[in-house]
Amino acid sequence: MAEQVKKDHSGIKDHNGNEDHCGNKDHKDEVELSRRKFLTLSMALTSGLIFSKFGFAKTIAAKDPALSFMNPLNAQAEAVIVLWLAGAPSQFETFTPKPGSKNGGSTKAIQTNISGIEISEHLPMLAGQMDKLTLIRTLTSKEGNHNRASYLMHTSYPPTGVVKNPSFGAITAKELGGAKEFDLPYFISLTGPSYSAEFLGKEFSPYVIKDVKKPLQNIARYKDIDETRFSERMKILNELEDSFYKQKGLEDINEHKLIYEKSVKMMNSPLIKAFDITDEPDVLKQAYGDNDFGKGCLMARRLVEQGVKFVEVTLDGWDTHNDNFTRSANLCKKLDPAFSTLVQDLSQRGMLEKTIVLCMGEFGRTPAINANEGRDHYPDAFACAIAGGGIKGGRVYGETNDDGNKIVSNPVTPGNLFATVSHQLGIDYNKVIYSPQGRPLKYVNEGSVIEELVN
Repeated sequence: MAEQVKKDHSGIKDHNGNEDHCGNKDHKDEVELSRRKFLTLSMALTSGLIFSKFGFAKTIAAKDPALSFMNPLNAQAEAVIVLWLAGAPSQFETFTPKPGSKNGGSTKAIQTNISGIEISEHLPMLAGQMDKLTLIRTLTSKEGNHNRASYLMHTSYPPTGVVKNPSFGAITAKELGGAKEFDLPYFISLTGPSYSAEFLGKEFSPYVIKDVKKPLQNIARYKDIDETRFSERMKILNELEDSFYKQKGLEDINEHKLIYEKSVKMMNSPLIKAFDITDEPDVLKQAYGDNDFGKGCLMARRLVEQGVKFVEVTLDGWDTHNDNFTRSANLCKKLDPAFSTLVQDLSQRGMLEKTIVLCMGEFGRTPAINANEGRDHYPDAFACAIAGGGIKGGRVYGETNDDGNKIVSNPVTPGNLFATVSHQLGIDYNKVIYSPQGRPLKYVNEGSVIEELVN
């Protein structure tokens, strides 16, 4: 139990290098309101400042930073783009090179635009965007199986077989989109599948586009079906489903109807132009990369620009048990231009402060190089990169030892990562929801905000 509590705090330290424990007297003193601040708050409450659900809190917190804890939904970000590196990328060939160590292999390190921070030689363009990035080099989990680890890194929960947890993409769609009228899905997955909303409802599950070259197949109305005939067909369908529902009383019917309604709305919406990247300048398309992943990243920017809340773009192939060095280098030729251009593009458009870009896989690769010049599964210590949404750039969080096989400072659990992203989105990561079995579950499992990244 003590070990778990230590993990939940993620090794976060104060400016003096001391562990931040909630029982610390100085910490308590910082949180306690002085008499003056208490009176200020009381006056605010009695003077009718409660003009909305969080209106008074935002007003008071803005006037006195010491009362900022009263504003739990102080969101800085409005959307998330996840670059999912399926198969688990080697941290040594991406964000945590160890040249010269016994486990470093042939991969060299290069200097970024932030002095003292180096990344893999395979990411030269991203090195030029380091001032906008934070590298987390100490992600850790207990899941070394692809399926189990992918589930964990999409939900913050280990799979149990009892409850199927909603993905973080679905949670984001629900909390930031919810019941608001919007013509497009709030959660879109490009170039690969993602994880479902499960009991949150199908309306928050991802709209999956596997082929970004043909993003909206079967979306156009058949040429011989005019608006009147189409409306009549939809009316008949609704009548049939209503009749079936009255007979069977199945909850799925309502969700089915909702999907149809949303599909029709999307078919007729001008926002579907967001899926068409042909309008973008050729030089920009080339910068992202003439491949599915590059096209997907460009499409992700267009979708977020139109109001989509969560987009996941998959780059598969990172399961490098053999020929790790060549395969990783080739994959980085797609990752590097797409990731770096996405960050730069968002920044130039004034969108990066409101958009979190998170690049990660399900775990890392072993420090030891196997007999096939590959690296095997290693969840003990791996890395990710995050940018935007108020996350501080130009820094590295966490450190592994010289051989890369052990975390020496600031371990980060999936829960800590999700809690931090939730915090920036204004989502209460401790919010309790209930499974169909009545089991209470928090949005984020066993996590706390990495304070150094957001303050």
